[in-house]
Amino acid sequence: MLPLLLPLVREERMSAAKLSVSLSSELAGFVEKYRRRRGLKSRSQVFEEALKLLRSRDLESAYREASEDDEQTNRDWETAVSDGLTDEAW
Repeated sequence: MLPLLLPLVREERMSAAKLSVSLSSELAGFVEKYRRRRGLKSRSQVFEEALKLLRSRDLESAYREASEDDEQTNRDWETAVSDGLTDEAW
């Protein structure tokens, strides 16, 4: 396992925290090859790209779940309002 340091960047200001990451030699090699192939200045940039993709995937999943919840709520509402009662029955 090879330790790597990467910054934790906050969007609102460009402060960074150093983190130590242990990876297998295979993954560490992948990180370095990816860095060179993409012309990135540091391995940290590789991790930043990867983490942004993970965050994006999580947000996409959360939006999908929220959308499914909204669809169920809409179906429930349609069932409730199609019960045949009119405003006068309230």
